[in-house]
Amino acid sequence: MWTVRVALFCVALIAAACSADEAPETVGFTASEESGRRRTPAVDLDAALDADLGACEPTPTGEPILIGMVMDFTDTSAFADIPGSQAAAHLGALITCAGGVDGSPLEVAIVDSEGDGATAIVETNDLVDRGASFLIGPPFEEVGRPVLDASAGRAAVFFAASTERGLASAAEHGYLVTFDDRGQATAAAEYALEQGWTRAVTFTFPGPYFGTNPTVFSEAFEADDGVIVADQRYVPIDDTDFSAQAAALDPVLRDGDVIYTAMLAFQLSALRQDLAALGHDDLVFMTPDVFEATGGLAEPGLDGVIHTTHAFRDEGGRIDRLIESYEQTTGEQLESGTFAGLYADSLLLGLQAMADCGCRSGSDVADAVNQINGFDGFTGPMTFEGTDGLPAKAVSIHQRVDGVDTLLADWG
Repeated sequence: MWTVRVALFCVALIAAACSADEAPETVGFTASEESGRRRTPAVDLDAALDADLGACEPTPTGEPILIGMVMDFTDTSAFADIPGSQAAAHLGALITCAGGVDGSPLEVAIVDSEGDGATAIVETNDLVDRGASFLIGPPFEEVGRPVLDASAGRAAVFFAASTERGLASAAEHGYLVTFDDRGQATAAAEYALEQGWTRAVTFTFPGPYFGTNPTVFSEAFEADDGVIVADQRYVPIDDTDFSAQAAALDPVLRDGDVIYTAMLAFQLSALRQDLAALGHDDLVFMTPDVFEATGGLAEPGLDGVIHTTHAFRDEGGRIDRLIESYEQTTGEQLESGTFAGLYADSLLLGLQAMADCGCRSGSDVADAVNQINGFDGFTGPMTFEGTDGLPAKAVSIHQRVDGVDTLLADWG
């Protein structure tokens, strides 16, 4: 196991450039007069994104704000946790460079659980005991649940890239920063039917994610008069030859049928080739957020695939600026841009809760998350008030066109 603890310092002289009549754009919710809540900006996000880490001046002198990240860098979760932790640490550095939060620098403590629940428990307890104001956890329940159990309500845990509903629990202070699998699979089914695509085939592997997404897609599709023509089984990661499944489907497939699956991008490419070899080259391929996470935007042979994901990286937008800043600073590419935005939002949500409650204690900050309404950071508006830890937010539906990710709709 290895541990990286990044103390992030620097200050920027940006606030002086803003007049009282021209306040900086902030991130966080704006309270309505009817609710009686006051506006409590947490971070001037655009000022942070403009910060130059090579030109920070005086270090904020307040007590550092400790943010714990219990990650899983094994093959199971590395696709999200590695770029996500890099993005969150970089954003922390930018915020500190732009003056910090209430004059305090951010300290981002990144630990690798190595996919082991027992290790995750030890690291979680250590971070909470050290005074972490909130935690950011890994994508899947095998490690995420031990983190949530160990935190035991003493700190909010933001599961940045998880779509597993079981990790969302306001009572336990566990929060998804994404929609769940039911949300994205339902959005895909509804979108398909709106396009007039009424026949579909699913590829399923029993269990969470690889089984949940196609199962929910089927339920939503059939509930609105769509027809599931067939379901084929496969093994995630391992299977790369789909000739047998293609042969079984050959007699029933028609042009324009939807193929919906949560398989990894390289597997989807192989499946598409095997179906095309039998003459089925006019099918609609749809997939959840695993497509982007496993390199679907660069994998050969996947043009035209429609995928649900978490936000659109528009040129000059916040995700684009964060990625550009990271790459200019480090000289390294930041993978999975949308997922990077989720981890950055996790950091911002914790800071927003701190600003809203005027507190730093983990349990008090966690209570404040339950009141967040209309937060808008990197991946679109989201609300936690009354949601039991699963934010109300839109599903972004994209299509790869000529190698470029293209926004089709924000659903919901």
